[in-house]
Amino acid sequence: MGTPREYNAAQDMVDRNVDLGFGGKTAFAGPSRSLTYRELQGATNRMANLLSGLQISRETRVALLMFDTVDYPVAFWGAIRAGVIPVCLNTLLTTAQYDYILSDSRVEALFVDVQLLEVVAPLLDHLPSLRHIVVVGGKAGTYPEFQVLLDEADDSFDTAATCADETAFWLYSSGSTGDPKGVRHVHSSPVYVADNYGKNILGIEHEDICFSAAKLFFAYGLGAGMAIPMSVGATTILLPGQPSPAAVLDILHRFNPTLFFGVPTLYAAMLAHPDCLPCNSSDSLRICISAGEALPEDIGHTWRARMGIDILDGIGSTEMLHVFLSNRPGDIRYGTSGREIPGYRLRLVDEDGQDVGEDELGELLVSGGSAGEGYWNQRAKSRATFAGEWTHTGDKYTRDAEGYYHYCGRTDDMFKVSGRWVSPFEVEQALVSHPAVLEAAVVAHEEGDGLIKPKAFVVLHAGTAQDGLFEILKEHVKTTVGPWKYPRWVDFVDDLPKTATGKIQRFRLRES
Repeated sequence: MGTPREYNAAQDMVDRNVDLGFGGKTAFAGPSRSLTYRELQGATNRMANLLSGLQISRETRVALLMFDTVDYPVAFWGAIRAGVIPVCLNTLLTTAQYDYILSDSRVEALFVDVQLLEVVAPLLDHLPSLRHIVVVGGKAGTYPEFQVLLDEADDSFDTAATCADETAFWLYSSGSTGDPKGVRHVHSSPVYVADNYGKNILGIEHEDICFSAAKLFFAYGLGAGMAIPMSVGATTILLPGQPSPAAVLDILHRFNPTLFFGVPTLYAAMLAHPDCLPCNSSDSLRICISAGEALPEDIGHTWRARMGIDILDGIGSTEMLHVFLSNRPGDIRYGTSGREIPGYRLRLVDEDGQDVGEDELGELLVSGGSAGEGYWNQRAKSRATFAGEWTHTGDKYTRDAEGYYHYCGRTDDMFKVSGRWVSPFEVEQALVSHPAVLEAAVVAHEEGDGLIKPKAFVVLHAGTAQDGLFEILKEHVKTTVGPWKYPRWVDFVDDLPKTATGKIQRFRLRES
């Protein structure tokens, strides 16, 4: 059964749970506060009235620059209830990057955590569309406080009669390849993700407790921390701070989630942490999930051996809102992204747009009901990415005879050596399978003769000496994935440049 034409996502994700008898159940819990579904319903009504009091009209935009506390779902779903469009902002950007996004989106109000106010303060008098700044989580000068405004607002509100195809919220792409782009998502997209991935793949039920290390401003985190659990009245654990291995292990141990959503970088960092042991994890954990980037095979096997539980690796995108290609419980093949999931169709095409055959390299295209309706003010890029029902992912894959998809790299990252394609991800997997290596990134580098060869940037495990390791790693790659794929240069670095969502910014490495 499809989504009705008149549909507001807040009614489905919030009110329906109260109607089903889950009103007294915890919807969100953090280190210091929690919120039941009934409390969330009242708070989102007050948020909608708060926006009305600020004369923020339907279909205009407000920015959320907030940490993952219970205030976030209140602000997000309250805006959606009012037919106002929340724009979710990365909390780890620079002043210049916020200037770009706030100017680009032309938001009329900014809800900003008191700890982040200093970063955006230099901009606030120079944004002509911005009429209101509301501070969340404390006091700051003469700016109104979110909690005070919320407490003053009425807790009843007639939810906006929005259309299922109406824009509900914006997410900005992570900027792994340049300036971020505003992706517009519609009201029906969160439940589409929840039904097709959350229920069909994860088997989410209302007794589940979810913890996503990926933040709510990130498409993966929004689905994992709100859309999927809220679709069945489950509980979400929130971590306001950064997901360090120690912080994540503490949450797993204290709150005993049943589903844990992480990214490959975090799983690697946790495996390197001395306290990463089953006794310091959740007693209830039934599924670990990875997305954001492809999971190296060695990390999956090591996690399984160490923690006694598999990682479900999948791939999604900001443009598609969440995971559309995934391994599944009882059907896990490490080193692959799994198979297409219900509700989505996939194609691999060559540079001419023709479908490629089995085990042939092609760009991944996806069709499904959670696709964004385009980029804001980026017509050429919208037409190139959202081509009719098919969305171009920019990811290169091969598909084997059994329908499993093997990640090879981003379209811009692939290169040829001696006339043969090299997948940076394949070389990176080979490098991290060596016990000395914690993380690795591989890019194309030009030799003095103009020929392209692989160059690796390697982060070693703490206490590992570099002496002689370059030659050892070269030989390891040769014997693991092929003699022409070995890195001709290896830079040993302390860390790799990443977006706030954990994706390696290879374009910065190519510039170094």
